[in-house]
Amino acid sequence: MQLPPLQWYPGHMARAVKNLTAHLQRVDVVIEVRDARIPHSSTHPLLATLAPTGVIVLNRRDQVPFPVGQRWSEYLTRPERPIILTEARQGQGLAQLRQSLAQVGHGLNQRRQRRGMLPRAVRVAVVGCPNVGKSALINRLLGRRVASSAPKAGVTRQCQWVRLGGDLELLDTPGILPPRLEDQQAAIYLAICDDISEAVYDGYLIGLALLARLWVLPSPAVNPQNGLHKRYQLAPQDHTPEGYLAALAEKKCGGNLNRSAQMVLNDFRRGNLGQIALELPDFH
Repeated sequence: MQLPPLQWYPGHMARAVKNLTAHLQRVDVVIEVRDARIPHSSTHPLLATLAPTGVIVLNRRDQVPFPVGQRWSEYLTRPERPIILTEARQGQGLAQLRQSLAQVGHGLNQRRQRRGMLPRAVRVAVVGCPNVGKSALINRLLGRRVASSAPKAGVTRQCQWVRLGGDLELLDTPGILPPRLEDQQAAIYLAICDDISEAVYDGYLIGLALLARLWVLPSPAVNPQNGLHKRYQLAPQDHTPEGYLAALAEKKCGGNLNRSAQMVLNDFRRGNLGQIALELPDFH
């Protein structure tokens, strides 16, 4: 199955990268938020060089099997770069993130004290691809809604500083992608997970790409066919991905293939098909 090339780099994103680069001169630590379903595809090559200290947050941990989240954590962890699994909307994993930030702040102010400087709040930038949960994470950390949050890409369009007590300053940033998506498999995964604008892809082809991926996913990433069968009462093992969408269209969508593809995408994105990891560390 060959999909047309996917590219998405709106004007606000180009401005955001320039603005973010200027803000990062004031930042002590970067939290990079990734989608736990696609940790490899939901990163940006620029982010590895943004700041001297970093924390990687794998958000939506509730949507992937526990062993997969743990495997990714072990695969990505470095001494200078902790990995924290979160579900930002429910607040899961936030205590560990706060503890990690507190440790960074303690080290920062110890160094400032040795130089005869007064302590100050830790400045934290929260960065990542569109729609991975950055604003929801900030709202949970602050305990109030200060950052715009919605289940679609491109809601946050400018950098915004918010303060948490006297110990923490957070920079909410727009989602950023490379100017050109060279890795088209990653682009497809971003589209499946609703991390790029739906205006740049064909929903039927992306729904078909999701099913094609589910048909070949190994254990322990998922047992996707049971999830599909449970949701739609339609046995996947009796169909190809194309045939499954056609059968689903006839059963639930009046024969409309686009509607059946969108149904599968929506149910995957909401977790209605069960816990599914589209990527494993050793199986992208």
